[in-house]
Amino acid sequence: MNNADAMAEIEAARAEGRAANLFAANLVDANLEGAYLVGASLFAAKLKGANLKGAKLQYAKLVDADLYVADLVDADLYVANLKGAYLVGAHLYGANLTGANLTGADLTGANLVDADLKGANLYGANLTGAELSGANLTGASLFGAMVSLAAISAASCGAMGALHQGARRDH
Repeated sequence: MNNADAMAEIEAARAEGRAANLFAANLVDANLEGAYLVGASLFAAKLKGANLKGAKLQYAKLVDADLYVADLVDADLYVANLKGAYLVGAHLYGANLTGANLTGADLTGANLVDADLKGANLYGANLTGAELSGANLTGASLFGAMVSLAAISAASCGAMGALHQGARRDH
């Protein structure tokens, strides 16, 4: 699905009161600031460099999506499924990731400053070099996560027990 078709699907879905189906959509560098994508299917979507600032992505399915350097500042990803997503260098400052599934996601160098990751599943996620200052990690599962060189100072770390019980802190 090309960019124009994807944008038309977003509009049609909103008008019809249904979740958008953007399976494998090519949305590279798309401007989706503030977009309403609640429950959208974005499996394997290409969102590299996309502007999703303030987007409503609650319950969205972003499994294996490419979000390389995407701008997700203040995006609402409540209970979104980001399993295996490629979020290298993504900007998630202030994003709501409460209850999100980030199993096996690559968040290398991602900016998660002030992000809410309460109850998120980060099993096996790669957080190498990620910035987590001020992030809420209360109840988050970090078992098997790679947190090498991740900046977690001043984060609300109710999940620190999980960090010490299985997260890899390789140097």
